Amino acid sequence: MLAVAMLLTLGLGGPWSGAEKAEAAPAFAKGADISWVPGMEAQGYTWKDKNGNTRDIIDILKNDYQINSVRIRVFVNPSNDYGNGYMNKDRAATLAQRAKNAGMSIMLTLHYSDSWADPGKQTKPAAWQSYTFQQLMDAVWNHTRDVMYAMQAKGVTPDWVQIGNETNNGMLWEDGKASVNMKNYAWLVNTGNNAVKSVSSGTKTIVHLANGYDNALFVWNIGGLIANGATFDIIGMSLYPTASDWSTKVNQTITNANDMISRYGKQVMITEIGLDYNQATAAKSFVTDIKTKIRNIAGGNGLGVFYWEPQASPGYNGGYNKGAWQSNGRPTIALDGFIN
Repeated sequence: MLAVAMLLTLGLGGPWSGAEKAEAAPAFAKGADISWVPGMEAQGYTWKDKNGNTRDIIDILKNDYQINSVRIRVFVNPSNDYGNGYMNKDRAATLAQRAKNAGMSIMLTLHYSDSWADPGKQTKPAAWQSYTFQQLMDAVWNHTRDVMYAMQAKGVTPDWVQIGNETNNGMLWEDGKASVNMKNYAWLVNTGNNAVKSVSSGTKTIVHLANGYDNALFVWNIGGLIANGATFDIIGMSLYPTASDWSTKVNQTITNANDMISRYGKQVMITEIGLDYNQATAAKSFVTDIKTKIRNIAGGNGLGVFYWEPQASPGYNGGYNKGAWQSNGRPTIALDGFIN
């Protein structure tokens, strides 16, 4: 299987190249990560709109806030209870089908872990712990294709797939830790990219880092990937400011985005944002500002903005407080920033 991955790296194609094509992505994605929705529904949560009417959350996001895209994370073998929103490929595909049926575009976030992958932890799946690096690349290849085929079985071809999540220091530690072996990290990104393209040549791949305002991080990480031959389409960024610094952080992120575009020829997408639910006025201003500035990047190279789990109620799932709904089931004004 590795040989196939490397052939694709060299652009020689493979027996699956171009098998399916993603549907046309929106010119500008206004998105929400909704991975907790099925678990919340299983726990009995419901959502009200701004008028107090209980409605389907996807309907509210689309029709009240002009959300046209959703982001869904996928773990390899999550052991945690489904009620808490730990999505395997089949649960993720069912949610993706539901969003597609509502007319939305789909982004997948492949964590390549059994639980959360982020700047502080990139833990290999338990089943992959003893693998050689070649076996690890084969596992990334096979898992990525399995997820893509699970989506296609539900009639979904994702528009975008993140190869890892917030891989500030690489992924699948220690083998793919960027500060230890940037080449390994690049090869893992290549393997994920090529696996996606082998199933859907039109799906765009994303490398996603946290702290979108941190230009030095992005130059080191993205530059290191490219110097080591990594192939991917889009640079993704997270941004979680405070009510007092969001304007500064947005401007720094836009400066960084423009640098990434000019330096590496990559388009940019803000794949995670959030701000405390009890700072809703600041959150609305933040959303409005970053949406407008990303959309106005020259050449159409700013592709979209995604709010992370806006439907989360205050304190949900261990204390997440950056959603956009209140404990009374009604939304804050934060998502009004998406409305044109």
